[in-house]
Amino acid sequence: MDPDLAAKRDALLATIRGYGRVAVAYSGGVDSAVVARAAHEALGDAAVAVTAVSESLASGELEEAQALAGRIGIRHRVIRTEEFADPNYLRNNSDRCYFCKSELYGRLVGLMDRLEVDAIASGANLDDQGDHRPGMRAAGEKGVRHPLQECGLGKADVRALARAWGMPVWDKPAAPCLSSRIAYGEEVTPARVRMVDQAESWLRARGLRLLRVRYHKNDMARIEVAPEEFAKLLADPVRGELTAAFRGFGFKFVALDLEGFRSGSLNDLIPPEQLLKPRVAR
Repeated sequence: MDPDLAAKRDALLATIRGYGRVAVAYSGGVDSAVVARAAHEALGDAAVAVTAVSESLASGELEEAQALAGRIGIRHRVIRTEEFADPNYLRNNSDRCYFCKSELYGRLVGLMDRLEVDAIASGANLDDQGDHRPGMRAAGEKGVRHPLQECGLGKADVRALARAWGMPVWDKPAAPCLSSRIAYGEEVTPARVRMVDQAESWLRARGLRLLRVRYHKNDMARIEVAPEEFAKLLADPVRGELTAAFRGFGFKFVALDLEGFRSGSLNDLIPPEQLLKPRVAR
């Protein structure tokens, strides 16, 4: 392992040991998986990974998270969150994520005694500080710790550490919740996130990995894939099959975004004065 990365790993383990017993908010993505692995290595059975399940979780993600937790060896718990019962969340303004994370972290705080933990840790990394992350405000309000940020690990460091640890998710594309695909201002509903889930699953079943299906007004699907995949989707018979499938899922219009895949592209719809620059919670 590169000496600089090894030093960051050691700092990560030491930082987590300093928390005492810890619950990791664990989605199964590379960031939270690295924190879970570090917590297990640092604390053993004093660490637990907790995965939240709701309508916004994409198909297959829970099963993958469970399998990876078993591979890591960390205790794993699954809880149900009810963000879809919150009108503020359903309204889907640019601060939607705040209400989602308030629900998640609030439930985790309420379970701390039962889980026998002293702290809650997230998978937020250093590069997340430069993004629009209303959920970080909720984390700060609940006293959640961000060990990757505290130890200076960015996205590249996290993936490098996951690879060095032999974790199969080291190159897994980011997989934010399905509600993040709904354009701001369009109500988040179980039916709409299910449409997105079915559409993205259809594309993945045809070999695409880096993709998003965004829901826009009037049941329009905007597909983002890598530009080199455009020809695959536009060629017959795939183009016709795709259109028919998406209409079957409930979309009335299907569009291919010629700019290609862009993580967080819906943030382009947020007025600049509403964009948040979160700070690290210490």
